Amino acid sequence: MTLHYIFVGFFVVALLMALGELLLTGSFASFDAIVQSSFAQAKNGFEISLYLTGMLCLWLGLLKVAERSGLVSSMARRSTPVLSALFPSLPKDHPALGNIFMNISANMLGLDNAATPLGLKAMQELQGLNQDKSSPSDAMLMFLALNASGLTIIPTSIIAYRMQVGAANPADIFLPILMATTASTLVAVLLVALRQGINLLQRPLLLTFGAILGSFGLILWAAKVLPAETFGSVSTGVASMILLSMMTTFLIIGARRGLNVYDTFVEGAKEGFSTAVTIIPYLVAMLVGIGVFRASGGIELIERTLRWLVAALGWDTSFVEALPTILMKPLSGSGARGLMVDAMQTHGADSFVGRLCCTVQGASDTTFYVIALYLGSVGIRRSSYVVGYSLLADLAGAITAILVTYLFFT
Repeated sequence: MTLHYIFVGFFVVALLMALGELLLTGSFASFDAIVQSSFAQAKNGFEISLYLTGMLCLWLGLLKVAERSGLVSSMARRSTPVLSALFPSLPKDHPALGNIFMNISANMLGLDNAATPLGLKAMQELQGLNQDKSSPSDAMLMFLALNASGLTIIPTSIIAYRMQVGAANPADIFLPILMATTASTLVAVLLVALRQGINLLQRPLLLTFGAILGSFGLILWAAKVLPAETFGSVSTGVASMILLSMMTTFLIIGARRGLNVYDTFVEGAKEGFSTAVTIIPYLVAMLVGIGVFRASGGIELIERTLRWLVAALGWDTSFVEALPTILMKPLSGSGARGLMVDAMQTHGADSFVGRLCCTVQGASDTTFYVIALYLGSVGIRRSSYVVGYSLLADLAGAITAILVTYLFFT
């Protein structure tokens, strides 16, 4: 219902502001601007979806090759020590661990729509082990926190949106998103682990956390010792190298294991096309709502108010235009996505605000939607402490997104 109220609210506020201008000035200009904006954004939403279709076909095709070649299963087995440490109540060979890994992998590849069915299946298996069917188990709460934090290695859809709006290098937000989403996930895992009494000093967890923090340290060291222009080109080049290496690895391993890579890729790409088609109405609806709200002056009013508050605190105000996206993210993924696209169209894909909104979008998932969907799928109404902890993780991701955007792009 949250998205319902947001969508209706955009139109109600726009109408009221247009009526206010009519009464004050006698001009119908706002009504004309709002209607024209709704038409333009409807067209925009469809055009953006076309670019998104290609990106989803690409990555779902590659993921299908990885699945059929056994690469995903192999990675699942290797990740068992880490998952077993985070989910100590689950038997080591339980099928839920495999689905949890697949769900997390799909999220890491930026394939939200592929991750959801796997997540629902994992929740059903976790509910089968749950002693109290009316309340989430510890394993469920950890799983929900991991999903709400939205760890993303390859921000597939965000790169596609940046391509559509004309970014010079759509993948240049790869490392900033990786750092922001990792911060969000680490905070979520640490909070839940401490609450559940999970030993964080286990070797698999220490090695994982050490590798993550070491990578962060390396990036910060490079940012300090390299000239800003060199650091920007190197970070962008490394991001492209990682993406190309992953794509090639998927295909080589599939071919080595006797898989018809081409046919398998096409099969997965067809699923990507179907997924993209289902997204079009949602994207159009939210872009139209945001377009109406912006044309009425609503977003400008919010930004002016927030800028005044931030300036009163003596802070730099460059990030203020991204605050609507930051505030929307926990409530609505579609709403935040629409605000991200709107920010890139308004300020430019390669502007500070455009890149910050993209980084924020990739930093975490939609907390309330994820928790409501997954708990609702197994008939549980109590969310326990996971909402509060996930919102703290969202905050950590947002703060990190702001800091790393300043680091990479100023």
